Amino acid sequence: MFVFVCAGCGSELTAPLSQVSLPIHARQKYGNAAQLPVLMESGTFAVDPDPWGGPWRMWDEIDPGEAEARGIYAPVRSLSDGTPGASVIAPGDIQGTRLIPEMRGIACCGLDGADGPNMACGTCDLPVAARIDDCSLWQAVRLSPDAVRRVPVEGVRAAPLSWAELAEEGEKTPPFEPIATWAGRFAGSSHYWSWSPQWEAAAGHALAHLLAASQGQPVEVPGGLTADVFQRALDVLLPAGLPKRRAVLAGPGRPSPDAGADILLVPVHPRTGETWSPVGPSASAYRVPLPLGVWLWLDSPQPHLPVPATGRLPRDVLRDDPLPLLPHHPFRADRRTFEHTLVRLPAARSPWLRAILENLAQGGLTDLF
Repeated sequence: MFVFVCAGCGSELTAPLSQVSLPIHARQKYGNAAQLPVLMESGTFAVDPDPWGGPWRMWDEIDPGEAEARGIYAPVRSLSDGTPGASVIAPGDIQGTRLIPEMRGIACCGLDGADGPNMACGTCDLPVAARIDDCSLWQAVRLSPDAVRRVPVEGVRAAPLSWAELAEEGEKTPPFEPIATWAGRFAGSSHYWSWSPQWEAAAGHALAHLLAASQGQPVEVPGGLTADVFQRALDVLLPAGLPKRRAVLAGPGRPSPDAGADILLVPVHPRTGETWSPVGPSASAYRVPLPLGVWLWLDSPQPHLPVPATGRLPRDVLRDDPLPLLPHHPFRADRRTFEHTLVRLPAARSPWLRAILENLAQGGLTDLF
């Protein structure tokens, strides 16, 4: 375990924290006036390897060789010149700091950290972190890598759960949920039902990998919810009429995929960030990463109650009175996560993938994202 201390005076700035993998939805901006919850679980931190926030440079100011050295393989509107390697924590785990009022920025409902650190060390006043809690953003505190130091502390460091344990004990992420709002979106209502923001971000990340894995051929995913999430976008973005590449769910507790599977939809370990890897004939297949909670639900969806129940309902049975509320539109992947992922895949050098990115930049494909 670690605590983060001020690089200026050594004051402790956080509670003891354990390192986990950065959530895929960390950079997501969701909807309008949505009140998203805390990004990181209390007692954990994750390191963001990419720069974040200003200063920014427009694409025409960046040499292509520099962009590729930074892992960017297709044009983007602008690139952050911020310092990479920020540690991301839950707001409740910060301590010994104060807000810097003049660094509020132009956020509408809270703080977005776009102007740089807005929290200072309470002892020496060194700017050390950016708090983010504006509408439509996941709430977090980003510790500036050049203003804090990570110090080991005593504490029990449990070994990461095995894949078998995660398959048995991992928590599923439901595909739809109530979204809280700041001002009441529908006639004073404080929430509305929608596809889960985490699912939309996970799908944007995975869809970029599916396109890279397709090699420009059509891709077929399993039916049911997996098809609801991916097939419509794949059918629009990929050509028809060519031999199809087959994508299947694979992971702990499932039978080994057969040799005919070209693409595997696999879970990511929530602590280590490791992608599950098969053995045997499918070991060479392209692995498309999914957050564990999303993968677990796709692997074993929770069904709606098929018939009315009498007496007291069991703990895990959904009521059929009233009927479960469902989203009012087909599933759409998160555009920002999709673009952020795709431009960082070497396959994005391909002209046909660049054409998709250009279409998005020009406001196209709005029905898919």
